[in-house]
Amino acid sequence: MTPEELSQARITPEGEAPAIVLPKGLRRVPRGVDELATEHLIVNMGPQHPSTHGVLHILLELDGEEIIAAEASLGYLHRGIEKLAEHRRYSAVGTLLDRADYISGIHTELALAQATEQLMGIEVPEKAQWLRSLFSEIVRIASHLIAIGTYGMDIGAMAPFLYIMREREALLSVLESVTGARMMFNYVRPGGVLRDLTPEAEPLLRQFLKTFPGYLEEYHTLLTGNEIFQARVKGVGVIDRATAIAFGMSGPPLRASGFGWDVRKERPYAAYEQLRFDVPVGESGDCWDRYLVRMEEMRIAAELIEQCLDGMPEGDVMAKVPKVLKPPAGEAYSAVESPRGEVGIHLVSDGTDTPYRVHLRAPSLMNLAVVDEVMPGHKIADSVAIIGSLDIVLGEIDR
Repeated sequence: MTPEELSQARITPEGEAPAIVLPKGLRRVPRGVDELATEHLIVNMGPQHPSTHGVLHILLELDGEEIIAAEASLGYLHRGIEKLAEHRRYSAVGTLLDRADYISGIHTELALAQATEQLMGIEVPEKAQWLRSLFSEIVRIASHLIAIGTYGMDIGAMAPFLYIMREREALLSVLESVTGARMMFNYVRPGGVLRDLTPEAEPLLRQFLKTFPGYLEEYHTLLTGNEIFQARVKGVGVIDRATAIAFGMSGPPLRASGFGWDVRKERPYAAYEQLRFDVPVGESGDCWDRYLVRMEEMRIAAELIEQCLDGMPEGDVMAKVPKVLKPPAGEAYSAVESPRGEVGIHLVSDGTDTPYRVHLRAPSLMNLAVVDEVMPGHKIADSVAIIGSLDIVLGEIDR
């Protein structure tokens, strides 16, 4: 188009809006050329995503990089554990629950065993109670190591994960020597535990206790002191105390918000009433505090392991219980403090050798529900930091 033709194209009859001149070959004017306009984008985060800590789907509504709304959808890992439990004898239900929170199955086994013992009035030997506490703390450290290591990778720090696997392998060697398994332990049974510590287990634990404090300082150097890591987590994903309580949160995310609820202290079980330990509590309830609470809990768990080894009584590790358990009709609820929070079992018996109903209170479910409330206003990259800081396990959420 020549200058003369362009000039003529701009001339319009009096009173009409100027005609838009389009370059040759262009059919419409792009939005935002003459005015600033944005559109919200819907993004599916998951269900297969490297940073969701499981098969999780979160629907994000974005305005540029900012999250306007978030909605978590579940059920991709549902295996019907609670329904399957209704067709298993009481002694066989624990193998199902190992596959719920597959990172710390000992705690779910313990909650089930305690609920069964309540119904049947079983008195657990003292040594079995101490072994239950010992292995609960071993698994707590092993679980928190996974949480911290993968969290570092979520933020972009690869090195800490490689170091952390060194300590986790040492703990898994102890668990394997006693239970015969590295993940699905089936160690805690109604009436006690499977077996006592093996001859090689205690020396392995003692050696771990010697080296772990130094390695924990290494993690603080590699990750806690990293300026980039701090910038990514400080002030991000703040959950205040009132919100945490309203959503029924528990575990490190709740304690990071300033509420020091710990089942081991509030409703002591196993040998915790005879053990001395503090409950770390955060202040601001952000991703940084949730990280620090877990780091401190690992240090405290190592001290509890040493107390258990030093104070371990002699005696039986299993009470005399019938081969086929038939609790009287009734119901019971038992909760323990898992690495993710209060994991509880609501058990209903109809007097037969199989449970009438088994319900698992999954702390990860309550902790995850808060993302719809917390994520709006953050950036896309922050969503990964928030999910990782909650340390969810989809196995116990979907079950």
